[in-house]
Amino acid sequence: MLFPFVWALLSSLKPSEELFATPVRYWPDNPTLEHYRLVVENGDFQQALLNSAIVAVSVTLMSLVLGSLAAHALGRIRFRGRSVVLYAVLAMTMFPQIAVLGALFEMVNYFRLYNQLPALVLTYMIFTLPFTVWVMTGFMRAVPMEIEEAAYVDGATPFQVFYKIMLPLALPGMVTTGLLAFIAAWNEFLFALSFTQTPDKRTVTYAITAFAGSTSGMYEVPWGQTMAASVLVTAPLVALALIFQRHILAGLTAGGVKG
Repeated sequence: MLFPFVWALLSSLKPSEELFATPVRYWPDNPTLEHYRLVVENGDFQQALLNSAIVAVSVTLMSLVLGSLAAHALGRIRFRGRSVVLYAVLAMTMFPQIAVLGALFEMVNYFRLYNQLPALVLTYMIFTLPFTVWVMTGFMRAVPMEIEEAAYVDGATPFQVFYKIMLPLALPGMVTTGLLAFIAAWNEFLFALSFTQTPDKRTVTYAITAFAGSTSGMYEVPWGQTMAASVLVTAPLVALALIFQRHILAGLTAGGVKG
C-alpha cells in the first residue's frame, strides 16, 4: 500500500535523466531538490495552493456548521418523516460525481459562478454535507437524554443546549468528519476541472496536471515536478492527521461502537 507514495517521494528526488533510466533505479544516485525548487517558484502553483486552502477551509467550516445543526435536529428532535429525511441524506452520498455534473454545471451558470471559487465551495458541499449530517446524527443520538434535560431544568435555551452541551460532547465526531471533508475538498479534481478555467482560479489538483504545458517543453511530461508537487500537497493532510490523531481515533472508535 505504501509503494505508490514511496515511489512518488523517490521520483521527486531523482534528476530528470534518472527518471527514465533502464533498468529502473529505485533509489536516486544523485538526489536533488531541483524539482521542488521549480514547483515552489511556480507562481501558478502558489496561487493554486492558496485557492485550495480557501476552498477546503470554507467547505469544511460550512459543512460542520450546517451539518451539526441538521444532525442535532435529526438526532434529538422527534418529528414525522425523520427517518425518510435521514435516508434521503444517505442516498445523496451514493451518486457518483459524474452523474450530477451536468445539473451542477447548469446551476453554476445560472448563478453566474463559472470560473469563481464560490462555485467550487457550493459544489463540493454536495458530497461533504450529507456525509457530515449522517455521521454527526449518530453522535448526537448517543448523548444521554438526561444531560439535555438537566440543562433545560437549569434554564438553558435550546441553542445554549446545542452549543454548550451537545457540540463539546460530539467533538470527536466533528474532528473526524471535518478532517474527512477537508481531505475530500483538497483532493477533488473533476469539479475543479469543470467549473474553473483560468490559472488564477485553479486548485492544486488541476494545477499539477497543467505543469506539462507551462513548465516544460510541449512534448515532455515533467514527472519530477509532478511528483514533487504531489508530495507537497499531501504534506498538509499528513500534518492534520497527526495533529488530530487523538480525536480521530476517538471519533472512529465511537462511531464503530454505535453502528
